[in-house]
Amino acid sequence: MSSVTSLKEEYLQKVVPALKASRGYKNVNQVPKIEKIVVNCCVGSAQDVKNALEDAIHDVTLITGQKPVRTISKTSISNFKLREGQEIGCKVTLRGRVMYEFMLRLTRMALPRIRDFRGISPRAFDGRGAYTLGIKDHTIFPEIELDKIKRNLGMDVTIVTTATNKEETKELLSLMGMPFSDRKVA
Repeated sequence: MSSVTSLKEEYLQKVVPALKASRGYKNVNQVPKIEKIVVNCCVGSAQDVKNALEDAIHDVTLITGQKPVRTISKTSISNFKLREGQEIGCKVTLRGRVMYEFMLRLTRMALPRIRDFRGISPRAFDGRGAYTLGIKDHTIFPEIELDKIKRNLGMDVTIVTTATNKEETKELLSLMGMPFSDRKVA
């Protein structure tokens, strides 16, 4: 719990003054902050969807510390053997203390465990204050036991901020510890 408060304290003591100095904000409330983190995992229309979905829910619960909700398909796509209303994945929205804890584990423990890791792409911003990171293999998280894995899961991690453009979002996430591939090493 002390590490979680240290990430929030790091934001308040280091990131906020740095953003105020570089962007010229006059008020603390103008400084962008992380609103929420959404973790989305899709198993699609696999042969054993029930078992795959249960495994995905279990693993996402371990990774995030919060039970996800099941997501259902909105339309039918015959080429993918997908029917409308079929359960195809799960998602979880993290806020507050759990969000800071997940962000700390993602940036400091999980991402460096990726093989041949050289940083994350600086091009996945949506232009309105969100950054989406695709993770191909969920075994990078230390909570997952490699012996109990039945199938590899991919997931999308969307970090939603109060920033208004791509540059503000990138600067905020860089100061929070996101290892972008084009950042300058001091």
